[in-house]
Amino acid sequence: MKAKLEALVESTGFQNFIMALIIVNAIILGLETSPTVQQAIGTWLGWIDGIILAVFVVEIVLRLFVYRLKFFKDPWGIFDLTIVVIALIPATGPFAVVRALRVLRVLRLISVAPSMRSVVSALLQSLPGMGAIVALLSLIFYVSAVMATNLFGSDFPEWFGTLGKSFYSLFQIMTLESWSMGIVRPVMEKQPMAWMFFVPFILIATFTMLNLFIAVVVNAMQTRHEQEQGKTDKKAIKDAHDERQALHDEVIALRKDIQLMSQKLEQSSRQS
Repeated sequence: MKAKLEALVESTGFQNFIMALIIVNAIILGLETSPTVQQAIGTWLGWIDGIILAVFVVEIVLRLFVYRLKFFKDPWGIFDLTIVVIALIPATGPFAVVRALRVLRVLRLISVAPSMRSVVSALLQSLPGMGAIVALLSLIFYVSAVMATNLFGSDFPEWFGTLGKSFYSLFQIMTLESWSMGIVRPVMEKQPMAWMFFVPFILIATFTMLNLFIAVVVNAMQTRHEQEQGKTDKKAIKDAHDERQALHDEVIALRKDIQLMSQKLEQSSRQS
């Protein structure tokens, strides 16, 4: 019984079925935000949503039964269980705000789709490297904010009057959101040489740091790909070894059968 359920849970057809339900559920949750659609077919959408949630609960129960304690050792299993538990919380009374969290069920596509799961795993592996970059960027921001407060605070207190305001203004400049006409050019009207501060800051904080982030993520994804490729190669080598071992055992058994037949033929020839 357990073996059959495990084969069912791990089958491609079952996974595709769950993926299709997640997509349908996402569409339903989007349609429920429309008052017109709610008035027309809101009841039907509610029934379908409840049926899909029931299927998700059955799937989690099956996985818990099949994998037992191993289920809780898999982060993706805990992720799926958490989302389903949140979806089961009543969306009435003090828990009405939880109704908005039902859309989190769409995130189950991450755990069901292998390609998305690989990308997320690579991003998680890149977090330590990103931490070092964030620390470096914070240091650059702090030095730049202190300099900007001292250089432009007296003339432009609304942007650089305090360290906090300088941090926010520099963050806006880093995102390239209205940085030129909104901040830098008005500053340059009073201090024409201000570009000597802002241009290097943009080059370092925006372009250099962004490239570093991309490099860390790409390196993590490459490492993840190599790890998965290595697992695939090891599995292929193991399968080939098992096949050779099975063939070797069959050859030995065949030799023994031939020797036994030869002995029987010799005995029969002697008796005759």
